[in-house]
Amino acid sequence: MPDASTNPDLGFASRAIHAGQAPDPTTGAVVPPIYQVSTYKQDGVGGLRGGYEYSRSANPTRTALEECIASLEGGDRGFAFASGLAGQDTLLRALIRPGDHVVVPSDAYGGTYRQFNKVFVPWGIEHDIAAIADVDAVRAAIRPGLTKVVWIETPTNPLLGIADIAALADVAHEAGALLVVDNTFASSYLQQPLALGADVVTHSATKYAGGHSDVVGGLVVTRAGVETARGEDVTEQVAFHQNAVGGVAGPFDSWLVLRGLKTLAVRMERHCDNAEAVVEFLQGHPGVTKVHYPGLADHPNHDVAARQMTRFGGMVSFQVKGGDDVAAKVCAETELWTLGESLGGVEALIEHPGRMTHASVAGTALEVPSDLIRLSVGIEDVDDLIADLKQALDRLT
Repeated sequence: MPDASTNPDLGFASRAIHAGQAPDPTTGAVVPPIYQVSTYKQDGVGGLRGGYEYSRSANPTRTALEECIASLEGGDRGFAFASGLAGQDTLLRALIRPGDHVVVPSDAYGGTYRQFNKVFVPWGIEHDIAAIADVDAVRAAIRPGLTKVVWIETPTNPLLGIADIAALADVAHEAGALLVVDNTFASSYLQQPLALGADVVTHSATKYAGGHSDVVGGLVVTRAGVETARGEDVTEQVAFHQNAVGGVAGPFDSWLVLRGLKTLAVRMERHCDNAEAVVEFLQGHPGVTKVHYPGLADHPNHDVAARQMTRFGGMVSFQVKGGDDVAAKVCAETELWTLGESLGGVEALIEHPGRMTHASVAGTALEVPSDLIRLSVGIEDVDDLIADLKQALDRLT
């Protein structure tokens, strides 16, 4: 009988439910068990049963998640970590060495930039910041012979900038560098960076992959045949560092993310539907001065987003009249929208990036506008979401 868990020809939603998730051979359970175990009985000295010896090195529940995300991203191999930043840290240690150089986005998640600036700079890694929507700016930021990684988010956090993945892959490869794409905001469902030429994809699995604000995790997916500047196989290097550094996803966290991936396709469709309606409302409100959303025709890289994304996502940012204080008050006065960091869950979240997620980049080139509000549009009834935004904006702008 054909095994759906290994069939690469299935559609996205089918692979999300079946890839890496064959029914349990002992009981027939259709959901992979939570292997809450640290060690495994060996069949003789050095005789590993199924390749398992110790759960830092491999765990069956984590394996199921890693195989599933690799399938969804069209990659060679997936790796699951305890957090998105743990995945990024492990990936970078696998790809770069002291003395190397990295190009990072001028609009990026504050925790990502903090990692580059406060962790890797003392380790001897230099970086330059570039506006990734501008291919020439990225090219100019590359230091020939020194740049080993071009790191991008698309869409970016929190201004929803769009990078041309295929064009930047060419720029990076011409310089002998690798292109890493943080695909968190788009999700695997809306965007396939590896098919566009990227070398590695990362996710904060905490966000859309998990989708229910009940787990913290990170994912990395590599592409077959890619080598570092030193001629090392990227997949092998990430696998070695995942085990050696040890910041792996636990079995229950892996199970939660795997469960979230099963509904990713249907959730993303609802997130996108609701976001489009929220954007239309915001554009017509007199207290809103600017809306950032790649689905808008006047977005600087709308055409690029339309070419490389199937839809434009569930994240929206906007700016308000009255500046920083008014923006903070709007965030505090919503009722259905929960004031909180993170994103990608089924519930609607609202936050003030300048004082919350991006406070760590204040005073740097990555500082965000003080009047900016970021929305993670949930899957609630959209009329309720809009009514709540309206009452907050009407009273405070």
